[in-house]
Amino acid sequence: MAACASLTFYRFDGFLPRLWALTMMARARMPMSKIPGLTFWKLCGSGTGEGFTPSPNMGVYAILCCWEDEDIARQQLSSHGLFARYQKNAREHWQILMRPISVRGQWDGQAPFVLSDIPSQKDAPLAALTRASLRPSIAWKFWRRVPNISKRIGADPSVIFKIGIGELPLMRQITFSIWPDAQSMARFARQGHHAEAIKAVRLEHWFAEELYARFQITEEHGSWNGTSPVIPCRSPMK
Repeated sequence: MAACASLTFYRFDGFLPRLWALTMMARARMPMSKIPGLTFWKLCGSGTGEGFTPSPNMGVYAILCCWEDEDIARQQLSSHGLFARYQKNAREHWQILMRPISVRGQWDGQAPFVLSDIPSQKDAPLAALTRASLRPSIAWKFWRRVPNISKRIGADPSVIFKIGIGELPLMRQITFSIWPDAQSMARFARQGHHAEAIKAVRLEHWFAEELYARFQITEEHGSWNGTSPVIPCRSPMK
């Protein structure tokens, strides 16, 4: 079986569930480090709106995982007590299983995503993940450009799903989006405010560390805003 990644989003309503989710950003670290077959993981918060703001959203959190193979991922995501507690406390959750198909850069000095040797399906949606560790001296430049990029991606009729999440407020940011095909993804990346931001990143050295990855979505489970944003195939996970 091929190595894979999972990304699970959780939505929490009410004071106590949100307080629980906030405390789990620290309390979940020890149990996460002991999950068999889990090779890399990150606990993430999000920003208000669709996540592309510096203001925290106390109701939305995400867990990114890299797994030795898909069977282990399915088993742990469906049966491990930590994920069960998250689902119990959340009003809604959406879980995606993905195979990495291209990766460039590092994350905390590591290369967490192992490329799949399984041929990609031409009709399967693609996901794009960008992770950047901002240099403190230029963080204000990054956040000044984000609203324009967010507005443009929101207006793009091709984007299926989009959200901004992060490991550390303001400084370690992750953008995640899903597209129907590689052409739509590339077209957005090369035009308008996004293209201008990419040029500025290179010329002004905004990032201390960066990683760009693309994935083929293979399974999904749960819902977001009451529905499945994308249904490449129904997951057997319960």
